[in-house]
Amino acid sequence: MKRKPSRELLDDDAGSPQEVAESLADLRFVNRWFGGVSTTCSLLRRVIDKHNSKRLSMLEVAAGSADVALQNQHSFLNNGIQISVTALDRSASHLPSGVPRVVADALALPFHDDAFDVVASALFAHHLPPQEFFLFVCEALRVAKVAVLINDLIRHPMHLALIYAGMPLYRSRITRHDAVASVKQAYTIEEMRAMFTNSGAPEIEISRHYLFRMGVIAWKRA
Repeated sequence: MKRKPSRELLDDDAGSPQEVAESLADLRFVNRWFGGVSTTCSLLRRVIDKHNSKRLSMLEVAAGSADVALQNQHSFLNNGIQISVTALDRSASHLPSGVPRVVADALALPFHDDAFDVVASALFAHHLPPQEFFLFVCEALRVAKVAVLINDLIRHPMHLALIYAGMPLYRSRITRHDAVASVKQAYTIEEMRAMFTNSGAPEIEISRHYLFRMGVIAWKRA
């Protein structure tokens, strides 16, 4: 299945405010029940276990509603681990209230070197062509002190079939369009590994997760 890049409607808020809000609600639903939250949880657990830390600062890039980061923040807090979340997105209207928020470009992060323990993203990598993905990884590694965490889809024909089967679950026409586009332009694990070549990360871990999700940890130091 060849990668097919395309522009997603939510990228441009191409719909009414209600349609955009419903699409963001669809994303929260998908992340909660179909591997989004659990994938990031696994990546965070790996970082926490390796560094034996009870406190972690995290920048969530292209955060949208920041539901993945915030649900993990709540879950880890119940286990005595404090994760301080800062949410960054290109659109202020996507971001939630009640957390530090930044409106900025993911390819030019407005932070100093080593500003956060981890820089994370969920369902963002597939939006970027390889050249822009490389720029994002370099910026994320600059800003991260410990690691960069990437949670994204795996491109696969069976995944696309599941997306079509799940169409009745989506509230918004934006989601019905973007869900198909997302899988078609997602990367395979092999492609993802190749794109990290020359990124400057001394160690990369890539893992498969529930329902065609991949998790990537790019360690700042080996």
